[in-house]
Amino acid sequence: MASAHHATIPTWTWVMPTLASGLLALKFLDLVPSDAAVMLVLAGLLLGASVFAAVHHAEVLAFKLGEPFGSILLAVAVTVIEVALIVSIMASGAPGSEAVARDTVFAALMIVLNGIVGLCLVMGGTRHFEQTFQLQGASSALAVLGTLAALTLILPNYTLTALGPSFSSTQVIFVGSVALVLWGVFVFVQTVKHRNYFVDAPVVAQGVDENDTQYEKPTDGVALASLGLLLVSLVAVVLLAKALSPSLDKAIAFAGLPQAFVGVVIAAIVLLPEGIAAAKSAVKNQLQNSINLALGSAIASIGLTIPTVAIVSLVLGQDLVLGISPANMTLLLLTLFVSTLTLGTGRTTVLQGAVHLVIFAVFMLFSAIP
Repeated sequence: MASAHHATIPTWTWVMPTLASGLLALKFLDLVPSDAAVMLVLAGLLLGASVFAAVHHAEVLAFKLGEPFGSILLAVAVTVIEVALIVSIMASGAPGSEAVARDTVFAALMIVLNGIVGLCLVMGGTRHFEQTFQLQGASSALAVLGTLAALTLILPNYTLTALGPSFSSTQVIFVGSVALVLWGVFVFVQTVKHRNYFVDAPVVAQGVDENDTQYEKPTDGVALASLGLLLVSLVAVVLLAKALSPSLDKAIAFAGLPQAFVGVVIAAIVLLPEGIAAAKSAVKNQLQNSINLALGSAIASIGLTIPTVAIVSLVLGQDLVLGISPANMTLLLLTLFVSTLTLGTGRTTVLQGAVHLVIFAVFMLFSAIP
């Protein structure tokens, strides 16, 4: 188990991100043919290795900082890089760039709330029958998430000042500011005011062998190195995904899938480190950590992305499409409704996980076949 090596830094966890960074440097300097089959395969392998390296370093930092700080760190790191990728696409002026923020945020919500949560509940429930978490923390996070989702993805479809799925300049600035403030208040409550709402119960009280989860705590030097390597790994994941996106575009077009499906694939790759970390926590009967990662990531995805892209769209003089389609609106409302039921008792089983995975499967189907 990777967690057993928290006191040291395994060689592969710094070698793989370093190799990925080296390949990216060669590509940006045009020293290697980026469209060659061998380079695409190598980039794909290094992408996967960087994902697992990011998961390891996130676990080290979470173990050092304790919950919920570790979950917040990973959520913010992934979201910041996600925002950078969205802004780069918007600045390029590529076709569909005005809707890339909406597509990415919506895909992230569906992947997190249905894919990651569903997988965690199924894997954890299969092994531990029934799992528990802090009801106050989950309900608070879900209230914030539902508000942010409705204000940024549904409300733009019904405004009058700017017709269509967009806000006016004044509206987008105000909604973006509100989203950022609400995210900041949530982080304050999660880390200071009511931190006990987001902390898992002691593992011994849950019937877990204490010896299975206690390891030598990482030193300050190891934690600092893991922080740097985590950022390097996440940057490598996003840039490699972006480098592979032209080939992915061609493959998706050849398969007859809509262009927006590329955003779903890239969002899934970016969220893979969090998904793996959340699933591992659920298997270890630490569902609170999984809930913190999932809901915290979804809140950060909206609370940090929307204000940033709002400013960028105004600076570039570019329209910002935020409102989702009626079909996607139905899936979002269904997801929030089911999530309220799932997280409304403080206890979960395999059944709830299966429901979320079904919704995720429907989302993937309608993303491929609108």
